[in-house]
Amino acid sequence: MIDHLWLVPLGFVAGVLGSMIGLGGGIIVVPILTFFGFPPTLAASNSLFAAFSNAVASTFAYSRQKRIEYSLGLKLGLLSVPGTVLGAYVSSEVTPEIFKILFGFVLIASAVYIFLNKKIKTREKKISTQMMIFSAGASFFAGIISAFFGIGGGIIFVPLMVVGMGMAMKKAAPTSQLILLFASLSGVIVHTVLGHSDFLQAGLLASGSFAGGLVGARLSVDIKERFLQILVSVVIIAAAIKMFFDSISENIHLINN
Repeated sequence: MIDHLWLVPLGFVAGVLGSMIGLGGGIIVVPILTFFGFPPTLAASNSLFAAFSNAVASTFAYSRQKRIEYSLGLKLGLLSVPGTVLGAYVSSEVTPEIFKILFGFVLIASAVYIFLNKKIKTREKKISTQMMIFSAGASFFAGIISAFFGIGGGIIFVPLMVVGMGMAMKKAAPTSQLILLFASLSGVIVHTVLGHSDFLQAGLLASGSFAGGLVGARLSVDIKERFLQILVSVVIIAAAIKMFFDSISENIHLINN
């Protein structure tokens, strides 16, 4: 257990950032676990435990601040569940090299969104039938990448609410955490049934992530986010480059052998 205590502060840092941005801490946790040699399915499974813990703490804190759109959050959360089942099953069929390449692209998309977030102008829009149909499909897809990569799916839900529905970021990030409750819990259950989880490691990550979720929700009220956005974007892009490099190196090694 002592060898894995570093997972607690990792979960805490990821929880703080994930709660404030609304994307979930998996974009921090998964690259670091992969860097230390964790297999993709184990990294995704452990990360989802942390994402669920973070979502519980964040949802509780944000509900007290009255910043959650419950009706929308419940609908999108339930729609993501079938996708998480598929994503968890597919994750066990993908090689580490392919996983790193795919996740690298997800990280870059996350970094671009975080960096450009302040430039996105929000304006409340009436949600049309077409948008709800599109949102249903997007939620299913978000569920797939949630369980596949272990990131919760916030990278889909937050832009969907901000850009597609005109929701203010101050409400989109909290509502995303409610959605992630469903996406991460269903992913955790399926990964556990499939035997992907290490409960000791997941528990340490989750404990740190829970505390981070409470802190992140509190800080999000009055912190100036721009510096944080730039810092997180740089870290994520660096992690993406590292994943691409590792995948290429592993493929060259296999070819040479």
